Amino acid sequence: MRIRVLLFGQLKDIVGRPEESLELQPGARLSDLVAHYSHRFAKFRPLAGSIACSINQEYASASAVLHEGDEVGLLPPVSGGTDAQARTQAILESKHCAIVLEKIATQQIAESLKAPQDGATVIFEGIVRNNTRGRPTLYLDYEAYKPMAINEMERLAQAALEQFKVRDVRLIHRLGRLQIGETSVLIVVASAHRGAAFEACRWIIDTLKKTVPIWKKEYFDDGAVWADGEPFPEDICRPQ
Repeated sequence: MRIRVLLFGQLKDIVGRPEESLELQPGARLSDLVAHYSHRFAKFRPLAGSIACSINQEYASASAVLHEGDEVGLLPPVSGGTDAQARTQAILESKHCAIVLEKIATQQIAESLKAPQDGATVIFEGIVRNNTRGRPTLYLDYEAYKPMAINEMERLAQAALEQFKVRDVRLIHRLGRLQIGETSVLIVVASAHRGAAFEACRWIIDTLKKTVPIWKKEYFDDGAVWADGEPFPEDICRPQ
């Protein structure tokens, strides 16, 4: 059977391409696919225990059986209704979320979310800083498994609405090259009460950094590296 494999972050660099079409034996599992890459690439082996896998844009366990035509994502640990201007920027969009390539219109998005019944609007912006561990940074480059990322972002927004009982949420992430001081991610939470808005906003960004398949590459005067990601949560199964 033939499957499509998508590789991201440092895995893409190790294999030398962002995707491959592979022929596998019927009944092969995700763990067999990971073992295949571990045998082919020595630099892949140390990462095998820390990556996550997806089948057809859904996280999947190592024991999952593959089928003809499946799209498999090999994912290293992740980094991480709008107004008219925001809609024109979006390359992917869901009810509460968007992925964009251009500057995030923070003020317009926040204003569009406000309603008379709100007592609080909490805004979080992730900003590109000028150093990493004291090492001067030139710029960042963000990439994503885009269709899976927008789905995971929408799940976060829906979970926040239910868990924290806030009225509305917007979650916007930018991809591509970002300069120092530019906004990479925007979260806006509108709620009757400030406590719930703050808690929801903090939970969204902390969870996004662990589960949404978005990665960043940091550029310095003497080279570039993929940023170290946080470990995947325990409920996201990983190959062993």
